[in-house]
Amino acid sequence: MKAYQYLINIKLKSTAILLFIIVLIQACSSTKYIPEYQSIVKKVTIDSVDAKFQEQAYNYVQKDIRPASKFSINVPLYNLFNTKDGRYKTSDIKPFGTPPAILDSTLVEISRNQIQKFLKSKGYFQAQVTSDIKVEDKKAEVKFSAKSGPAYFVEKLTDSIPNNNIKTLYRANKSNFTHLHVGAQYDEDSLSYEREQIYRIMKENGYFYFLRPYVNFDVYGTEVTSKTNKVDLNLNITDPANDPHKQFYIGYTHLLIAPNPDGLPDSARYKLNKDTVNGIVYTDFSRRYRRNPIVRYDFLKQGELYDIRNENLTYDRLYELNIFKNVKIDYYRRDSTSNKINTIILLTPQKVMSNRVEGEVPFNGGTVGFNISNTYTNNNLFRGAERFELQVKGGLQSRIGNGSSPFKDIYQRDFSISASITVPRLMIPFYSPTLGGNGMPHTTFSSSYIYALQKDVSVRRIFINSVTYDWFETKSKLHSFTPLNFEYRFGNLEDSVDVTTVLNNLYYATLLDRKDLTLGMKYNYTLNADKLNQFRSFVYLRAGMDIAGNLLQGISSLTGTKGDAGNGNPAKIFGLPFNQYIRPEIDIRWYKHLGGEKQFIARLNTGLAYAYGNSVLTGIPFEKQFFAGGSSGIRAWQARTIGPGNYNRQTLSSALRNSFFGLDQLGEFKLETNFEYRFTVAKKFFGATLRGAAFVDAGNVWNVTKRTATNANGVVTNNEETLLKLSKLAQQLAIGTGFGLRYDVQYFVFRFDVGLKLKDPQFTGSEQWVISKFLSGAREFKDNYYTSHNPDTYRFIQYNFGIGMPF
Repeated sequence: MKAYQYLINIKLKSTAILLFIIVLIQACSSTKYIPEYQSIVKKVTIDSVDAKFQEQAYNYVQKDIRPASKFSINVPLYNLFNTKDGRYKTSDIKPFGTPPAILDSTLVEISRNQIQKFLKSKGYFQAQVTSDIKVEDKKAEVKFSAKSGPAYFVEKLTDSIPNNNIKTLYRANKSNFTHLHVGAQYDEDSLSYEREQIYRIMKENGYFYFLRPYVNFDVYGTEVTSKTNKVDLNLNITDPANDPHKQFYIGYTHLLIAPNPDGLPDSARYKLNKDTVNGIVYTDFSRRYRRNPIVRYDFLKQGELYDIRNENLTYDRLYELNIFKNVKIDYYRRDSTSNKINTIILLTPQKVMSNRVEGEVPFNGGTVGFNISNTYTNNNLFRGAERFELQVKGGLQSRIGNGSSPFKDIYQRDFSISASITVPRLMIPFYSPTLGGNGMPHTTFSSSYIYALQKDVSVRRIFINSVTYDWFETKSKLHSFTPLNFEYRFGNLEDSVDVTTVLNNLYYATLLDRKDLTLGMKYNYTLNADKLNQFRSFVYLRAGMDIAGNLLQGISSLTGTKGDAGNGNPAKIFGLPFNQYIRPEIDIRWYKHLGGEKQFIARLNTGLAYAYGNSVLTGIPFEKQFFAGGSSGIRAWQARTIGPGNYNRQTLSSALRNSFFGLDQLGEFKLETNFEYRFTVAKKFFGATLRGAAFVDAGNVWNVTKRTATNANGVVTNNEETLLKLSKLAQQLAIGTGFGLRYDVQYFVFRFDVGLKLKDPQFTGSEQWVISKFLSGAREFKDNYYTSHNPDTYRFIQYNFGIGMPF
């Protein structure tokens, strides 16, 4: 009966796939939906243009006549949803895909003219572009042919700047930004860049009223009759008609907080404050905010030259306080002869309290769960933009398979409550730095309680308290330092768990029974996180260090209570042993832009958890162990189901496999590599962009500490198969591949990845290449695996759902 149902399922799936292919092929034929007098542009070429300008020149072809990529499904999608009675719809157009490129001679002429102008802007002043259209079977090919002529080069550079102060300022800064050089090919983009940089320099040095039109260029020698192919450039920076350019200084600032965008109070009883402190008049009609936390991020200081960078900083930091829905900065002069401009900063408050309920259903092939959380947030707890967050969260996880109910085998229950206060500055005793030039600094005080129940195994309770400082060195360099991280763990093994029967890698069971303290510090450095959602080439780095126990070890040495950790008698504080370890981790990625919306990413994620001193015998805490797999790791495996090393759960009894699911496949060393190619599938798909990804992942976790165990029968075992050895590295790597879709709705990315196992290190020799089993049918292999690994089932394909990019 089961075999019969299996065959029916195969037939249904094959029929569905065949129908989809037939529909897709029909949708791909666009010419049948247009009348005889129209044609679809299938190809556009541009001949005789310098290779370095080819891509730019193509961008001047009008979008409506650019053919879609051969592998794009934009047009087939459009055809599926926007055709009726053999014709394209003219109304009720559905937002799926993009229409085919219909030939339009007017757009061809506009494109030809724009390409010609572009070539002239690049120094080909004699350029001529012609167009040719060939049509056959309602399919058109458009060809643009260019006769560029000689390129013109800059022979002489001069400037005409009547204002001596501006002339001095320009010449002093010119070498830092100019793209104009004698001998360089003429390029209008270089002129535009020069104009923009001059404008920036002026606005950064007090010239408040300076405008871009005051900068222009004279170009000599572009005549067709010229035989030298040389041009002379003269830069002009002109003064206003009636008044030369002047530098302006900041007068006083009026910082006004009003409930209405126009700055007017709700009642006449409110009066403007006339008290000036450090050049700032502070008036709060809402009576919600203290003065100092707000004025701290006004960078427009009295007596300083006006600098547009300080204006932008003020905008950015005041918005980042997350308590104002609108920030507006205006300037005015008391009289026309003054060189001071006064500032009015108008702030409109926004709602500061919110409550958010969230639920999720984590589904990862072999398991399904449910999490629900309630988060209360107050962004202005002490009237100084302090963010208070209280979260209560609970969830469960269940194994699924063999047609059983998702709630029949619930193996994990979690509950947590956490509270944090984030202050928008660095709260350092006896020191008050004013940072914020590159980003808002924060001090975060957090406390949390975690309750974790693993059915028939253990109950863990963890209390965590920490203080963390975050600040930006530059816009791309973020530092995070936790000088105080205190953790208290209270774990209990169920009475039914007999540790003496634990073999091989299940020494982790002893970690679940620990009651201990951790006092340490953490540091993380992040580079280029601000570029993660951009199509460009860059390197991302996140490096962290977690160190614990050294201070307590020093105290125990001074007080004479050091203990003898190597012989099972560790030092204790308040009657509890403390952890001592070091845990570095690094995540480095190379993002390579391949043009358009295509990108290649190579990633290396590795880390080491090493216990020493007071923890030399007991090992590193359970929560500090590494795991492999999951939706952001090796995606062909569920999280915590790879390794360590060549570890195979067949060595356990069926009861232990069931009880310790997700607990026994951890390690002290982690190595993961990911290679991913990202591309756009459809620009318009249910109102968003549908993107795709193809990937290959590899890695594993290992132990670095050799351990032995003796069971009840006196048999001594060890964890050799889980140890990191370079000679066995290749055979211990798990390798997977797959394909993913990302539904990008601008602020959120919903992700679905399908991973396929290629090589599984739990097996030996050629048996590791499980892809051969998959291709040969896999039914017998999966049945045999279940027989020897019950209740574990083998899944070649892993489905992963998530929000946000995996990396």
